[in-house]
Amino acid sequence: MSKEILDSHSREFAGFAMNGWLSLTINIAIIPVAVVLLAQAQRSPVLGLLAVLTGLLGVLMLFGYFTLQPNEARVLILFGRYKGTVRRSGFFWANPFYARVRGKVAIGTGKVPAGRNGSTVTGILYDSLKTKLSLRIHNFNSDKLKVNDKRGNPIEIAAVVVWRVADTAQAAFDVENYDEYVQVQSESAIRGIASLYAYDQGENDEITLRGGGDEVAAALKHELEARLARAGVVVEEARLTHLAYAPEIASAMLRRQQADAVIAARRVIVDGAVSMVDMALRQLGERDIVTLDEERKAAMVSNLMVVLCGTSEASPVINTGTLYN
Repeated sequence: MSKEILDSHSREFAGFAMNGWLSLTINIAIIPVAVVLLAQAQRSPVLGLLAVLTGLLGVLMLFGYFTLQPNEARVLILFGRYKGTVRRSGFFWANPFYARVRGKVAIGTGKVPAGRNGSTVTGILYDSLKTKLSLRIHNFNSDKLKVNDKRGNPIEIAAVVVWRVADTAQAAFDVENYDEYVQVQSESAIRGIASLYAYDQGENDEITLRGGGDEVAAALKHELEARLARAGVVVEEARLTHLAYAPEIASAMLRRQQADAVIAARRVIVDGAVSMVDMALRQLGERDIVTLDEERKAAMVSNLMVVLCGTSEASPVINTGTLYN
Protein backbone atom coordinates (compact mmCIF):
# COMPACT_ATOMS: atom_id res chain seq x y z
CA MET A 1 0.00 0.00 0.00
CA SER A 2 1.46 3.36 -1.05
CA LYS A 3 2.25 6.22 1.33
CA GLU A 4 -0.27 8.46 -0.45
CA ILE A 5 -3.10 6.03 0.30
CA LEU A 6 -2.03 5.66 3.93
CA ASP A 7 -1.93 9.43 4.35
CA SER A 8 -5.45 9.72 2.95
CA HIS A 9 -6.86 7.67 5.83
CA SER A 10 -8.79 9.41 8.57
CA ARG A 11 -7.08 9.50 11.94
CA GLU A 12 -8.85 9.58 15.28
CA PHE A 13 -8.08 12.30 17.80
CA ALA A 14 -9.69 13.35 21.07
CA GLY A 15 -12.61 15.76 20.83
CA PHE A 16 -13.76 18.27 23.44
CA ALA A 17 -16.86 17.61 25.52
CA MET A 18 -17.78 19.41 28.75
CA ASN A 19 -18.92 17.64 31.88
CA GLY A 20 -22.68 17.34 31.51
CA TRP A 21 -23.53 18.11 35.13
CA LEU A 22 -21.48 21.31 35.11
CA SER A 23 -23.09 22.38 31.86
CA LEU A 24 -26.54 21.55 33.25
CA THR A 25 -25.87 23.80 36.26
CA ILE A 26 -24.94 26.66 33.93
CA ASN A 27 -27.98 25.92 31.79
CA ILE A 28 -30.31 26.11 34.81
CA ALA A 29 -28.66 29.36 35.96
CA ILE A 30 -29.31 30.99 32.59
CA ILE A 31 -33.09 30.75 33.05
CA PRO A 32 -33.41 33.20 35.98
CA VAL A 33 -30.93 35.52 34.27
CA ALA A 34 -33.17 35.61 31.20
CA VAL A 35 -36.22 36.30 33.45
CA VAL A 36 -34.46 39.20 35.20
CA LEU A 37 -33.35 40.74 31.90
CA LEU A 38 -36.87 40.37 30.51
CA ALA A 39 -38.27 42.19 33.58
CA GLN A 40 -35.87 45.08 32.92
CA ALA A 41 -36.63 45.19 29.20
CA GLN A 42 -38.94 48.21 29.65
CA ARG A 43 -35.98 50.35 30.71
CA SER A 44 -33.87 49.61 27.64
CA PRO A 45 -34.40 47.81 24.34
CA VAL A 46 -30.89 46.39 24.74
CA LEU A 47 -31.93 44.55 27.89
CA GLY A 48 -34.90 43.10 26.04
CA LEU A 49 -32.62 41.88 23.25
CA LEU A 50 -30.24 40.35 25.79
CA ALA A 51 -33.17 38.59 27.48
CA VAL A 52 -34.24 37.04 24.19
CA LEU A 53 -30.71 35.99 23.31
CA THR A 54 -30.14 34.54 26.79
CA GLY A 55 -33.38 32.57 26.60
CA LEU A 56 -32.48 31.23 23.16
CA LEU A 57 -29.04 30.25 24.46
CA GLY A 58 -30.61 28.34 27.34
CA VAL A 59 -32.96 26.48 24.98
CA LEU A 60 -30.18 25.79 22.48
CA MET A 61 -27.91 24.35 25.16
CA LEU A 62 -30.55 21.70 25.92
CA PHE A 63 -29.75 20.00 22.60
CA GLY A 64 -26.07 19.48 23.43
CA TYR A 65 -26.36 16.78 26.09
CA PHE A 66 -25.49 13.14 25.46
CA THR A 67 -24.39 10.07 27.39
CA LEU A 68 -21.86 7.38 26.62
CA GLN A 69 -21.79 3.89 28.08
CA PRO A 70 -18.57 1.97 28.75
CA ASN A 71 -16.90 0.89 25.48
CA GLU A 72 -18.90 3.40 23.49
CA ALA A 73 -17.67 6.45 21.57
CA ARG A 74 -19.12 9.39 19.67
CA VAL A 75 -17.57 11.08 16.67
CA LEU A 76 -18.08 14.85 16.65
CA ILE A 77 -19.07 16.27 13.24
CA LEU A 78 -19.65 19.99 12.78
CA PHE A 79 -21.08 20.99 9.41
CA GLY A 80 -19.33 18.09 7.70
CA ARG A 81 -15.97 18.42 9.44
CA TYR A 82 -14.59 15.86 11.86
CA LYS A 83 -13.89 17.49 15.24
CA GLY A 84 -12.65 14.51 17.24
CA THR A 85 -13.95 11.53 19.19
CA VAL A 86 -15.18 11.25 22.78
CA ARG A 87 -14.37 7.82 24.27
CA ARG A 88 -15.03 8.45 27.97
CA SER A 89 -18.21 7.07 29.48
CA GLY A 90 -20.56 9.39 31.34
CA PHE A 91 -22.79 12.45 30.90
CA PHE A 92 -21.45 15.17 28.58
CA TRP A 93 -22.33 18.39 26.82
CA ALA A 94 -20.94 19.42 23.46
CA ASN A 95 -21.73 21.91 20.74
CA PRO A 96 -25.47 21.53 19.97
CA PHE A 97 -24.69 21.87 16.27
CA TYR A 98 -22.70 18.64 16.25
CA ALA A 99 -24.47 16.16 13.97
CA ARG A 100 -26.43 13.27 15.46
CA VAL A 101 -26.16 11.12 12.32
CA ARG A 102 -23.27 10.71 9.91
CA GLY A 103 -25.18 9.68 6.83
CA LYS A 104 -27.59 7.12 5.45
CA VAL A 105 -27.08 3.67 4.00
CA ALA A 106 -29.35 1.57 1.82
CA ILE A 107 -30.68 -1.52 3.59
CA GLY A 108 -32.85 -2.98 0.83
CA THR A 109 -36.09 -2.37 -1.00
CA GLY A 110 -39.62 -2.03 0.32
CA LYS A 111 -42.68 0.17 0.53
CA VAL A 112 -41.92 3.89 0.88
CA PRO A 113 -44.38 6.82 1.11
CA ALA A 114 -45.29 8.31 -2.26
CA GLY A 115 -47.34 11.33 -1.20
CA ARG A 116 -49.49 12.97 1.44
CA ASN A 117 -52.48 10.73 0.70
CA GLY A 118 -50.79 7.76 2.35
CA SER A 119 -49.99 5.89 -0.85
CA THR A 120 -46.77 3.88 -1.08
CA VAL A 121 -44.50 2.64 -3.83
CA THR A 122 -41.66 0.16 -3.95
CA GLY A 123 -38.36 1.91 -3.41
CA ILE A 124 -35.03 1.79 -1.63
CA LEU A 125 -35.08 1.76 2.17
CA TYR A 126 -32.42 3.71 4.03
CA ASP A 127 -31.15 3.55 7.59
CA SER A 128 -29.41 6.37 9.45
CA LEU A 129 -25.85 5.85 10.61
CA LYS A 130 -25.45 7.22 14.13
CA THR A 131 -22.45 9.15 15.36
CA LYS A 132 -22.23 6.80 18.34
CA LEU A 133 -20.04 3.76 17.71
CA SER A 134 -19.70 0.63 19.78
CA LEU A 135 -16.16 -0.27 20.87
CA ARG A 136 -17.23 -3.63 22.24
CA ILE A 137 -16.02 -6.94 20.83
CA HIS A 138 -18.22 -8.32 18.05
CA ASN A 139 -18.63 -11.85 16.70
CA PHE A 140 -19.31 -12.47 13.03
CA ASN A 141 -20.38 -16.01 12.13
CA SER A 142 -20.15 -16.46 8.40
CA ASP A 143 -22.60 -18.54 6.42
CA LYS A 144 -21.49 -21.88 5.00
CA LEU A 145 -19.62 -20.91 1.85
CA LYS A 146 -19.16 -23.30 -1.06
CA VAL A 147 -15.66 -22.88 -2.51
CA ASN A 148 -12.95 -24.92 -4.22
CA ASP A 149 -9.86 -25.92 -2.28
CA LYS A 150 -6.32 -25.91 -3.64
CA ARG A 151 -6.95 -29.11 -5.63
CA GLY A 152 -10.24 -27.91 -7.06
CA ASN A 153 -12.47 -30.03 -4.82
CA PRO A 154 -15.73 -28.28 -3.85
CA ILE A 155 -15.97 -27.86 -0.09
CA GLU A 156 -18.16 -26.11 2.45
CA ILE A 157 -16.43 -23.79 4.87
CA ALA A 158 -17.48 -21.32 7.57
CA ALA A 159 -15.61 -19.28 10.19
CA VAL A 160 -16.13 -17.03 13.18
CA VAL A 161 -14.39 -13.65 13.30
CA VAL A 162 -13.95 -11.79 16.60
CA TRP A 163 -13.37 -8.09 15.97
CA ARG A 164 -13.69 -4.59 17.45
CA VAL A 165 -13.39 -0.99 16.32
CA ALA A 166 -9.98 0.50 17.13
CA ASP A 167 -10.04 3.78 15.15
CA THR A 168 -13.46 5.45 15.17
CA ALA A 169 -12.53 8.00 12.50
CA GLN A 170 -11.62 5.30 9.99
CA ALA A 171 -14.71 3.25 10.86
CA ALA A 172 -16.99 6.27 10.46
CA PHE A 173 -15.50 8.01 7.43
CA ASP A 174 -13.28 5.66 5.40
CA VAL A 175 -15.98 3.05 4.68
CA GLU A 176 -19.70 3.41 4.03
CA ASN A 177 -20.87 0.98 6.70
CA TYR A 178 -18.18 -0.76 8.75
CA ASP A 179 -20.50 -3.57 9.91
CA GLU A 180 -21.32 -4.55 6.34
CA TYR A 181 -17.69 -4.00 5.33
CA VAL A 182 -16.52 -6.50 7.96
CA GLN A 183 -19.02 -9.12 6.77
CA VAL A 184 -18.18 -8.79 3.07
CA GLN A 185 -14.41 -8.71 3.57
CA SER A 186 -14.52 -11.61 6.04
CA GLU A 187 -16.34 -13.84 3.57
CA SER A 188 -13.91 -12.81 0.84
CA ALA A 189 -10.93 -13.65 3.07
CA ILE A 190 -12.41 -17.05 3.96
CA ARG A 191 -12.82 -17.86 0.27
CA GLY A 192 -9.25 -16.77 -0.41
CA ILE A 193 -7.78 -18.88 2.40
CA ALA A 194 -9.78 -21.95 1.34
CA SER A 195 -8.26 -21.78 -2.15
CA LEU A 196 -4.71 -21.78 -0.74
CA TYR A 197 -4.92 -25.12 1.10
CA ALA A 198 -6.05 -28.63 0.26
CA TYR A 199 -8.87 -30.11 2.30
CA ASP A 200 -6.71 -33.04 3.42
CA GLN A 201 -4.05 -35.47 2.15
CA GLY A 202 -1.28 -32.88 1.89
CA GLU A 203 2.00 -33.85 0.29
CA ASN A 204 5.37 -33.67 2.06
CA ASP A 205 3.96 -32.37 5.37
CA GLU A 206 1.84 -29.82 3.52
CA ILE A 207 -0.56 -27.83 5.72
CA THR A 208 -4.20 -28.72 5.05
CA LEU A 209 -7.51 -27.18 6.08
CA ARG A 210 -8.42 -30.27 8.04
CA GLY A 211 -5.12 -30.88 9.79
CA GLY A 212 -3.55 -27.43 10.11
CA GLY A 213 -6.00 -25.79 12.50
CA ASP A 214 -3.68 -23.27 14.17
CA GLU A 215 -1.73 -22.48 10.99
CA VAL A 216 -4.90 -21.94 8.94
CA ALA A 217 -6.41 -19.79 11.72
CA ALA A 218 -3.25 -17.65 11.85
CA ALA A 219 -3.28 -17.21 8.06
CA LEU A 220 -6.97 -16.27 8.11
CA LYS A 221 -6.39 -13.72 10.87
CA HIS A 222 -3.48 -12.19 8.98
CA GLU A 223 -5.57 -11.92 5.81
CA LEU A 224 -8.45 -10.32 7.72
CA GLU A 225 -6.18 -7.81 9.44
CA ALA A 226 -4.86 -6.66 6.08
CA ARG A 227 -8.37 -6.27 4.67
CA LEU A 228 -10.07 -4.66 7.69
CA ALA A 229 -7.31 -2.23 8.64
CA ARG A 230 -8.82 0.32 6.24
CA ALA A 231 -11.98 0.39 8.37
CA GLY A 232 -10.09 0.87 11.65
CA VAL A 233 -11.04 -2.64 12.77
CA VAL A 234 -8.81 -4.97 14.81
CA VAL A 235 -9.25 -8.75 14.50
CA GLU A 236 -8.96 -10.47 17.87
CA GLU A 237 -9.42 -14.05 16.64
CA ALA A 238 -10.51 -15.97 13.56
CA ARG A 239 -11.18 -19.70 13.38
CA LEU A 240 -12.94 -22.19 11.13
CA THR A 241 -16.25 -23.43 12.54
CA HIS A 242 -17.36 -25.71 9.70
CA LEU A 243 -15.40 -27.72 7.15
CA ALA A 244 -16.80 -30.49 4.94
CA TYR A 245 -16.83 -31.72 1.38
CA ALA A 246 -19.69 -30.45 -0.76
CA PRO A 247 -22.67 -32.88 -0.86
CA GLU A 248 -22.12 -33.84 -4.52
CA ILE A 249 -18.69 -35.35 -3.79
CA ALA A 250 -19.06 -36.22 -0.11
CA SER A 251 -19.89 -39.91 -0.71
CA ALA A 252 -17.02 -40.37 -3.17
CA MET A 253 -14.57 -38.69 -0.82
CA LEU A 254 -15.83 -40.83 2.05
CA ARG A 255 -15.06 -43.97 0.08
CA ARG A 256 -11.61 -42.59 -0.71
CA GLN A 257 -10.98 -41.88 2.95
CA GLN A 258 -12.14 -45.38 3.86
CA ALA A 259 -9.82 -46.85 1.22
CA ASP A 260 -6.93 -44.76 2.53
CA ALA A 261 -7.67 -45.97 6.05
CA VAL A 262 -7.73 -49.61 4.91
CA ILE A 263 -4.43 -49.18 3.05
CA ALA A 264 -2.84 -47.51 6.06
CA ALA A 265 -4.04 -50.31 8.35
CA ARG A 266 -2.78 -52.99 5.96
CA ARG A 267 0.57 -51.27 5.80
CA VAL A 268 0.89 -51.42 9.58
CA ILE A 269 -0.18 -55.08 9.62
CA VAL A 270 2.34 -56.04 6.93
CA ASP A 271 5.15 -54.17 8.65
CA GLY A 272 4.36 -55.95 11.91
CA ALA A 273 4.07 -59.35 10.20
CA VAL A 274 7.44 -58.98 8.46
CA SER A 275 9.06 -58.06 11.79
CA MET A 276 7.51 -61.08 13.50
CA VAL A 277 8.60 -63.48 10.71
CA ASP A 278 12.12 -62.10 10.82
CA MET A 279 12.21 -62.49 14.59
CA ALA A 280 10.88 -66.07 14.36
CA LEU A 281 13.48 -67.15 11.79
CA ARG A 282 16.28 -65.47 13.70
CA GLN A 283 15.37 -67.07 17.02
CA LEU A 284 14.97 -70.52 15.44
CA GLY A 285 18.47 -70.24 14.02
CA GLU A 286 20.07 -68.82 17.17
CA ARG A 287 18.58 -71.46 19.45
CA ASP A 288 19.36 -74.25 16.98
CA ILE A 289 15.82 -75.60 17.28
CA VAL A 290 15.54 -76.65 13.65
CA THR A 291 17.68 -76.30 10.56
CA LEU A 292 15.82 -74.86 7.61
CA ASP A 293 17.02 -74.70 4.06
CA GLU A 294 15.90 -71.92 1.71
CA GLU A 295 12.88 -73.84 0.47
CA ARG A 296 11.63 -74.57 4.00
CA LYS A 297 12.24 -70.96 5.01
CA ALA A 298 10.16 -69.77 2.05
CA ALA A 299 7.34 -72.11 2.98
CA MET A 300 7.46 -71.00 6.61
CA VAL A 301 7.48 -67.33 5.65
CA SER A 302 4.49 -67.89 3.36
CA ASN A 303 2.51 -69.66 6.08
CA LEU A 304 3.32 -67.07 8.73
CA MET A 305 2.41 -64.16 6.45
CA VAL A 306 -0.92 -65.79 5.59
CA VAL A 307 -1.68 -66.31 9.29
CA LEU A 308 -0.56 -62.87 10.43
CA CYS A 309 -2.04 -60.84 7.57
CA GLY A 310 -5.23 -62.80 7.03
CA THR A 311 -8.59 -61.32 7.96
CA SER A 312 -10.12 -64.65 9.05
CA GLU A 313 -9.13 -67.33 11.50
CA ALA A 314 -6.37 -69.63 10.23
CA SER A 315 -7.23 -73.32 9.72
CA PRO A 316 -4.11 -75.41 10.43
CA VAL A 317 -3.30 -78.28 8.08
CA ILE A 318 -1.18 -81.14 9.47
CA ASN A 319 1.37 -82.37 6.95
CA THR A 320 2.14 -86.06 7.53
CA GLY A 321 4.73 -86.17 4.83
CA THR A 322 7.49 -83.86 3.81
CA LEU A 323 7.76 -80.85 1.54
CA TYR A 324 9.31 -83.05 -1.14
CA ASN A 325 6.66 -85.78 -1.53
